[in-house]
Amino acid sequence: MSGSDALAVREWWTRLGLPGLIDIHTHFLPPQVMAKVRAQFDAAGPLIGRPWPLHYRDTDEALVETLRSFGIERFTALSYAHKPDMADWLNEWAAGFAARVPEALVCGTFFPEQSAATYVEGRLDTVEVFKIHVQVGNFSVLDPLLDDTWGLVAEAGTPVVLHAGSGPVPTAYTGPEPVADLLARHPRLQLVIAHMGAPEYAAFLELAESYERVHLDTTMAFTDFFSEMGGVFPADLLPRIRDLGLAGKVLLGSDFPNIPYPYLHQLESLERLDLGDDWLRAVCHDNAESLLRP
Repeated sequence: MSGSDALAVREWWTRLGLPGLIDIHTHFLPPQVMAKVRAQFDAAGPLIGRPWPLHYRDTDEALVETLRSFGIERFTALSYAHKPDMADWLNEWAAGFAARVPEALVCGTFFPEQSAATYVEGRLDTVEVFKIHVQVGNFSVLDPLLDDTWGLVAEAGTPVVLHAGSGPVPTAYTGPEPVADLLARHPRLQLVIAHMGAPEYAAFLELAESYERVHLDTTMAFTDFFSEMGGVFPADLLPRIRDLGLAGKVLLGSDFPNIPYPYLHQLESLERLDLGDDWLRAVCHDNAESLLRP
């Protein structure tokens, strides 16, 4: 990462009159887990589906300094479990990471297992953002083992960044239908739908319009890389995305560091939608600030 990259990002948000950026969708993981994640990207693994050359690859310390150089005020350390007895170990690691990194939000995750409600309830006073990855976890959001947990999280109002869209590769549990059923059971869930719900953009957008606490994040959406994957965002939906953004319901996400292009490209991809500076200010800072405010 060059100094010119950091300067370009800072110039971008300075022009908008922002104090910095808030990124709701970044990943920091225990080293052994991150190594396995990177290996999946390097191998274009079965849940990735295409070459995915990582633009950022370094130690946690160096990656945090990169985000600081960009002027990212707050960011997440989103982890996600893919087997039992893993989630709360990840939660413990994430709590330690946030204790070391002042800009990092305290993040958590959960998995369908008998202990889920117990360990989630024990962390509701500290976790600021949960993450669930249906595709990698290979489970349904409707799994009966999670029903009590969803109830606890809905009552607490803690945001959940939920990857439930079928991109980049669909599985048996991805798609908007299970999420719609989940919201019918727990309408007060504070969900942030990752990747704008790609590729089921319209269905997830409708959920954000229908439920007060459902949001969308911009992660990788609108970028050239996503468009090449067949994830082109329908132009006829853009007026509704503008309205949602101005209503506080679209948030900046990047997927840093696991992205195949410079960080600035996500920002420029949002700007070229031509939805206005007020929309960019809301999406890139103000909406997340409001969501995360105690």
